[in-house]
Amino acid sequence: MTILVADYGMNVYHGGMHDLAQRLESLKAIGYDGLERLTAATEAQVLEAAATFRRLGCRFATVQAPTPDLCIRWSAAMGCTYVWASPTAPDLDGLVRQVNGQVRAAEAWGIRIGLHNHMGTPVESHEQVIGFLERCPEAGLVLDTAHLAAMGGDPVAVVREYPERVLQVHLKDWIAEREHTEWHRRGRFCELGAGNIGLDNGAVVRALAEAGYAGTVCVEQDTHLRDPLEDLAVSRRHLAGLGL
Repeated sequence: MTILVADYGMNVYHGGMHDLAQRLESLKAIGYDGLERLTAATEAQVLEAAATFRRLGCRFATVQAPTPDLCIRWSAAMGCTYVWASPTAPDLDGLVRQVNGQVRAAEAWGIRIGLHNHMGTPVESHEQVIGFLERCPEAGLVLDTAHLAAMGGDPVAVVREYPERVLQVHLKDWIAEREHTEWHRRGRFCELGAGNIGLDNGAVVRALAEAGYAGTVCVEQDTHLRDPLEDLAVSRRHLAGLGL
């Protein structure tokens, strides 16, 4: 199984992406195969970045562009199979309407749309994830294991019930620290295996394998308290212990 890094947390820690080649080389050195998203603002940057990935023997799964339509077109041009849904509506009804519209736009390009479940959004609980999948039958899911488990959800059950809808997986872990109305004040993300909410990412991986999942998986840690490469190395060793 190809293991990528979703590097949001790296960008937060470092203040952005300063050198793509350097990042890819450092991640490859600790056992990763690339990044989930190639991020670019122009067509020329897409080509330059894609060439860098190829030169270094690294992979990416989708393209992040300035607008939803460019995400779709550039991802299609690069041979990718999905892009992130980009709804702006603050309520579930609006989110469903917008995602279904993006799905229709992407169909012409052979691209699928995947929603990232996320605490603090209209799709954060297990019931809301299932409700979204039922109301957006052509959309997929960028399944975030820790965002779901921290809300009491079961990512293994989602994989087993909707295997064909899982387009990407973010393997994460979470340390619950306190009660708070704001989700980001209730705890923090951490290295795989270091959480305290009983999240079994190994069970998620096994469920994916049993379902015949052929996509990539991504390690992501939104909150780094030290050099992200140290944390990501711990997570990579954890996955190696699971046979990955």
